[in-house]
Amino acid sequence: MKDLIIEKESSERTILIGIVTPQQSEAKTMEYLDELEFLADTAGAVTVHKFIQKLNGPDSRTYVGSGKLEEIRSYVEENEIGMAIFDDDLTPKQVANIERELKIKILDRTSLILDIFAKRAQTANAKTQVELAQYQYLLPRLTRLWTHLERQRGGIGMRGPGERQIETDRRIILDKISRLKAELKDIDRQKSIQRKNRGKLSRVALVGYTNVGKSTLMNLLSKSEVFAENKLFATLDTTVRKVIIDNLPFLLTDTVGFIRKLPTHLVESFKSTLDEVRDADVLLHVVDISHPNFEEQIEVVNRTLADVCGSVNKPIIMVFNKVDAFTYTPKAEDDLTERTRSNISLDELKASWMAKMGSDAVFVSAKTGLNIEELKQKIYEKAKEVHLSRFPYNDFLFQKYDDLADSTD
Repeated sequence: MKDLIIEKESSERTILIGIVTPQQSEAKTMEYLDELEFLADTAGAVTVHKFIQKLNGPDSRTYVGSGKLEEIRSYVEENEIGMAIFDDDLTPKQVANIERELKIKILDRTSLILDIFAKRAQTANAKTQVELAQYQYLLPRLTRLWTHLERQRGGIGMRGPGERQIETDRRIILDKISRLKAELKDIDRQKSIQRKNRGKLSRVALVGYTNVGKSTLMNLLSKSEVFAENKLFATLDTTVRKVIIDNLPFLLTDTVGFIRKLPTHLVESFKSTLDEVRDADVLLHVVDISHPNFEEQIEVVNRTLADVCGSVNKPIIMVFNKVDAFTYTPKAEDDLTERTRSNISLDELKASWMAKMGSDAVFVSAKTGLNIEELKQKIYEKAKEVHLSRFPYNDFLFQKYDDLADSTD
């Protein structure tokens, strides 16, 4: 497994490789590679160059064509490149062929994400989930790890074919996967007991794409010190804090962020973490409105939530964060070219489909504190509705007598 993921923090010179297909435009490919560069930076690698090639689909042997691979090989030799990261998942055959040509470490998007997850995991729950995902990723890729041991081991008395080394390893890994799944079931049981013991408090969960500012908002609302950093997957462990707004206490949960092209088995491994989302009464969907493709990120989150939680039938507040970082380029009056996303101002965005959301949308900056009080009021109203539905005879921390005084006047 050590060959497949980066185990240590390193600053290896890295190249990124992606393809343009009829289904994926060049602009989209470059955007994916920018995100891949951010992932590589989070893992400790330094991106030196990006390669793209137009193809109908990935080459079954080497992902890119033979000519492009030769160009990459020349660049690798001339610039002392230590690692190549591909934007899509590679088959074991592709990895073996590319390694033979380039003679450097080869990673794909999944192995890079797994490496970041392994570094970020702190709790026993997260570590077990990451280890399970690593073994599930490794299982179909055992072949290339044992090309030097093709001989068979002898059976009883050295008669019969016995068992190949790769078959032994496959059995060991399958046993480990079974053991890790059993451990996760025990952890799930403990977590569900913990959630039941939290009693009658309303539950609010922060969800959203990775690096949109969920943990920063968590720190702001709960006055705690959850680890927050401008890197992908800074949060991997679910954090729960008790928050009191006015006279209403509730539980606020920070969850792992989502990302495009998240491997299926990785989503499966983190279902127990997302139980917090399933059990939440209100969801705060945090969006980085300064990102040029924030609408696609919203779709990714909604799709992943639907996969993990089924139909999400809960009150949702859309929190458009990072308004302080929002920029746009006004079009000149004599410019007759078509307007793009970069020409739309924040006020125009607010007047678009977001306006239809009414009170369920709020524009904030967790960094500067802009409109945080408005957000608190919206959370209070939603959590209060849940609270009153459970306790119609009032169970607040204290009665707000100002309201009573106003009504008597």
